[in-house]
Amino acid sequence: MDITGRISAVKRDYLISLAKEGKRADGRDFDEYREIKIDREVLRNAEGSAMVKIGNTTVMAGIKLEVGEPYPDSPEEGAMTTSVELPPLASPEFEPGPPKPDAIEIARVIDRGIRESEYIQLDKLAIEPGEKVWIVFIDIHVLDYDGNLFDAGSLAASAALQNAVIPNERYELGENLPLPINLPPVSCTFVKFGDAIVVDPNLEEEQVAEARFTVATDANGDIRAMQKGLSGSFIIDEIKNNIKRGQIHAKKIRKLLEG
Repeated sequence: MDITGRISAVKRDYLISLAKEGKRADGRDFDEYREIKIDREVLRNAEGSAMVKIGNTTVMAGIKLEVGEPYPDSPEEGAMTTSVELPPLASPEFEPGPPKPDAIEIARVIDRGIRESEYIQLDKLAIEPGEKVWIVFIDIHVLDYDGNLFDAGSLAASAALQNAVIPNERYELGENLPLPINLPPVSCTFVKFGDAIVVDPNLEEEQVAEARFTVATDANGDIRAMQKGLSGSFIIDEIKNNIKRGQIHAKKIRKLLEG
């Protein structure tokens, strides 16, 4: 399944022709994000929540915590799981039913960035080591799809975790406490079509893209997750340049999370 759908040959030729002139159809530079907006605490019944808009792409993330058993290989740590929902309401390209490969891929990349950056302090989520721990559920729902779900989903998850609380009172474990977290990862996505590589692709750019590259970095600029998608390829220098550009963008986006 390809969630981006199809685009006419005329539109494809138009976008590639514009790119050869150093232009994008929406007027942005190749290295320019659309406007990013973050709204926090948008769900009353979640332990934490946030809504993120990147251009016309809108994604909502909700955090729930439940008591469960730890993984056998980490008996003294909490656990986390990430899921992404692509409802038909958000795009005619989405289909009802179980998660499709695209949703699974997005969820895995977002999960990897959070996990490998140690954003959630899982070692502080043990209730009874080896017996009971807190499990953090990160549920991401796409409300309006206009490209770049990797970055929008990652940003929504990070913002939702920032205001999440541990619901101790619900389980008679004492007072509710803030979820222990470190500094969040920031994801940046690029696509390549023709000879152009652009950041934060909108839907039309994703539809003509030959290759996609996502990199998530931590507060130090260290790489915590990378994913290459689609059937096209990047040369080594292009990958290195994408990483450098991603690190620069991440610093700017991180300020929005701190605001």
